[in-house]
Amino acid sequence: MENYTYNSLILQLDGLRITKTNKYPIFIFLLLAYVFILITNLGILVLILTEKSLHQPMYLLFCNLSINDIMGSSFLVPRALADIHVPPSERFIHYYECVVQAFTSHMFGTNAHTVLMIGLTIRLNRCRTRIMNPYCDNPSLFKLSCESVFINNIYGLTFTVVLLSSSIGSMILTYSKITASCLTSKSKTLNSKALKTCSTHLCLYLLMLLSGMIIIILHRFPQYAEYWKISGLLFHIVPGGLNPIIYGLQSKEIHKSSAKGTTRWQFVDHRQGHKTQR
Repeated sequence: MENYTYNSLILQLDGLRITKTNKYPIFIFLLLAYVFILITNLGILVLILTEKSLHQPMYLLFCNLSINDIMGSSFLVPRALADIHVPPSERFIHYYECVVQAFTSHMFGTNAHTVLMIGLTIRLNRCRTRIMNPYCDNPSLFKLSCESVFINNIYGLTFTVVLLSSSIGSMILTYSKITASCLTSKSKTLNSKALKTCSTHLCLYLLMLLSGMIIIILHRFPQYAEYWKISGLLFHIVPGGLNPIIYGLQSKEIHKSSAKGTTRWQFVDHRQGHKTQR
C-alpha cells in the first residue's frame, strides 16, 4: 500500500532506469545533443541578429524556433544529466522547481501547439512525492494528487484535441492553397522552392506531432512508463537538433550570410596576425 505524505514540498523523481553499462553512453549522448542544440541555435540567432539582410519577417520564425529549442532543452536536459549520476532513491526535486519545470516543458510545446494547462494543476492537494518521469509535466503533477483529476484530464485532452484539430486544419488549408498555387504557376523555380520549404517544414511538424501524441497516449498507461520517459526526452532533443540543420541548410540567405561572416573573421584574423608580426 502506498504511503501518503500530504502537500510535501520535496518530491522524488523516478528518472530513467540506467545500469552501470549504459550510464556513460547515455550521459555522453545527452550531453553532446544538448551542446549541439545550444551551438547551432545560438549560431543561427547571432547570424540573423547581426546580418541586416536577414532582418525580415520570415527569419523571425527561425529566431522563435531557436529560442524555443534552447529554452525547451535547457530546463530539462541539464537536470536529466545530473540525475544520471544520482541513485534513484536520492533523486529529489522541490515542488516549486517541479512546477517551474512543468511550466517550461509545456511552454516548449505551447510554442508549437499553444497548449498550457498549469492553472488547474496548482489547485490540487498532493499526497504523493514521487514523479514517475525524468522531468516534470502536467500529467506527472496530476498523479501526485489523491483528489479526482477528472476535470484536469478532460480539460487537457479537450484543449489538446481542439488545438491540434485547429493546427492540423490550418496546415491542411495552407498546404492546399500552396499546392493549388504551384499547380497554376508555370514557374519551375517558384514550385521547386515551395516544395523544398514545405516538405521540410511538414516533416518536422509531423515528427513533433507524432512524438507529442505518443507522450500523451503513453501517460495513460503506467505499464509503459519507460517508453514515455524516453519519448519525453526525445521530444525535446530531436526537433531542437533538426530545426537548425533543416531550416539553416535550405536557406540560401543564411548560407550567404554565414559565408560572409566566415570571410570577415578570416580577414580580421589575418590583419591581427600581420600586426603581431610587425
